Amino acid sequence: MKAVIQRVSEAEVKVDGITAGQIKNGLLLLIGIDEADEKNDADWLVQKILNLRIFGDKEGKLNLSVLDISGEILCISQFTLIADYKKGNRPSFIKAAKPDKAIPLFDYFHEEISKSGLKTESGIFGADMKVTLLNDGPVTIVMDSKTKQ
Repeated sequence: MKAVIQRVSEAEVKVDGITAGQIKNGLLLLIGIDEADEKNDADWLVQKILNLRIFGDKEGKLNLSVLDISGEILCISQFTLIADYKKGNRPSFIKAAKPDKAIPLFDYFHEEISKSGLKTESGIFGADMKVTLLNDGPVTIVMDSKTKQ
């Protein structure tokens, strides 16, 4: 699984002009699921993301996690993170998990994040989503459960 983690002051996702999810101070998570991903990939990402210290403390140092600040989380499925762009200029998404595998794994990821007790919302899997955000910092981190980076 791949995740793009953005520290935000606010974020919102709309589907057909209707708000599907909205948060204030916290994290916007873009989640890509590979055909080889399993629950252990989701578990690793959940723990890393919830404990990632990218929020400022009293001295302004990045020492606090989303848990420490009681932040909010917006999860968005994004198969394009699994793009293969080695050949030519048109990316291939052949390694992205098909919906029958990706939907349960994304739902599992979202449920595990929600167990943190933080306000957690999500977009609608497979929908044409319009995501707006106010990136705070900006702070953006990319994680991959396979490389553990």
